[in-house]
Amino acid sequence: MSASSLRARVRSEMHQEIKEAARRRLAAEGANLSLRAVARDMGIVASALYRYFPSRDALLTALIIDAYESLGTAAAEAEAAVPRDDLRGRWLAVCRAVRAWALAHPAEYGLLYGDPVPGYAAPPETVAPASTVILLLAAIVGEAPATPAGPPLPDPVRADLRRLVEEQAADLPEERLDRALLAWTHLFGQVGFEVFHRLDIMIQARAEYFEHHMTLLAGLAGLP
Repeated sequence: MSASSLRARVRSEMHQEIKEAARRRLAAEGANLSLRAVARDMGIVASALYRYFPSRDALLTALIIDAYESLGTAAAEAEAAVPRDDLRGRWLAVCRAVRAWALAHPAEYGLLYGDPVPGYAAPPETVAPASTVILLLAAIVGEAPATPAGPPLPDPVRADLRRLVEEQAADLPEERLDRALLAWTHLFGQVGFEVFHRLDIMIQARAEYFEHHMTLLAGLAGLP
């Protein structure tokens, strides 16, 4: 192995070790990370850590992208395992995968969908990995035979939806994207309520409650 390859490998391994230490901090204290605290946990001086992540925001961005990619991969793999003509099965597979991932990774879910981190603004490179789940849902809705009847879209909402369709170079009626976005916000809202223990007293049969609501949403989206 050449000296440059060895340095790259060591750097990659150090990146991973730092992120693992930061994830443990996330689980213990939430998303308001301190690089000095992460360095202390690793038994190194803060200046050594800054050689790999120049700021707290750079480390947060790396954690956010990793989490979005992990969530997106779980959803995409679950959806791909279902026959293509089973639209409702594909839909439910995505929804179940999101819930399973969130319950297995509550700290990372909180980083993505919990309270904003004070002083942090997510950079543009987080947008693509954040879009995987909604694009999966929109693609499934786009294959449905028809959009269920409903109240007409207000013109300003239609304009926003048309812009989103054009940005993705998609061929999707605004009404169908509207249904996909409705389901997306309900999916993550319900998962968030469960992850953050807001259903603990209200609902005991949480898996059945989730399945029931995702099935209702599938009908609303026009999936046979």
